[in-house]
Amino acid sequence: MIKSHIAYLACTAAIVGTGLGAASPSSSSGDSIHVVVEGESIQKAVDAAEPGDTVLVSPGTYRESVKVTTPGLTLRGAGRGTVIKPGRTKTANSCAAAGNGICVVGTKDEKLEDVTVSSLTVTGFAKNGVSAFGTDGLTVRNVTAVKNGVWGIAQEQSVRGVFRGNTARGNGDAGLFLANSVTAEEGAADTRGTVVEYNQLEGNRIGVTVRRLRNLSVEGNHITGNCAGLFVVGDENKPRAGDLAVRENHVVENNKYCPKTERLPFLQGSGVVLTGAEKTLVTGNVIKDNAGTSPLSGGIVLFQSLVGVTSEKNRISDNELEGNAPADLVNTDTGKGNTFANNSCWASKPAGLC
Repeated sequence: MIKSHIAYLACTAAIVGTGLGAASPSSSSGDSIHVVVEGESIQKAVDAAEPGDTVLVSPGTYRESVKVTTPGLTLRGAGRGTVIKPGRTKTANSCAAAGNGICVVGTKDEKLEDVTVSSLTVTGFAKNGVSAFGTDGLTVRNVTAVKNGVWGIAQEQSVRGVFRGNTARGNGDAGLFLANSVTAEEGAADTRGTVVEYNQLEGNRIGVTVRRLRNLSVEGNHITGNCAGLFVVGDENKPRAGDLAVRENHVVENNKYCPKTERLPFLQGSGVVLTGAEKTLVTGNVIKDNAGTSPLSGGIVLFQSLVGVTSEKNRISDNELEGNAPADLVNTDTGKGNTFANNSCWASKPAGLC
């Protein structure tokens, strides 16, 4: 670890002296590193980069939005001290115009491949901290998304994403939001193995929202202090949402109050909620002290979607639940084939699920 840190500093020092857009070989393949220092433009460095290059952003505050359209690009900060905030003036950048901090943009039919965003803070944007559309193999790692207006980190129309080790705190809606599409009525999309793991989701409206998706895992996350911990959301479209795993997460004290919206009643005290989902495995989670009086309150909740679609063939097994109210396990859904097995819990609604 010490040797790699020294090498990192040496590389940075060698390049910074040459200014914005300067590059030096970072590997035998010829990929280059572009270093940005405070007062310079991240976007100019991104625009100058070639596929496979790294844009390395030094500690400091950068008032701009950054749009990435280059495949294989790595945008990496130096840790939480690399801070991206909204710019003071309007720009032609469509990412800024939409109110987002970092935008990674492909298309539905031509995915932008293998972009990495890591080790920086993005905060104070009207919409999303990090917003991705039409990507394949996007990695968002060790990003801190704080106090953005809607979503901390969001992705839609994308496959094979990796969201690991991020912190999303105090965002207006979900800390992490993954969806097929937020504008079109479509069936659930196959994410081809997207992974959401080891993230810290705290003080958002919802910690993690998975909407109209299939074939992904949400694993090992710490979710606390939100109005609701984790939502798996489906509807009447085909294929159905689900066929995914929620595994080994800590979902504790998500008791913040959030008022109702057009889509949902007020939220408070929800751990894990499945609504309109099928074939979802919820297993090995620790879910404690989520308490409230919302229709969606409780430890693990199966709830018929607001368009009347039931949750079916979901398996809730081997979870540790305690202190959730109105109950540790809540099933108000009329869907068929949902099973509850080997859970450690004290109370259920209806009785007999523990």
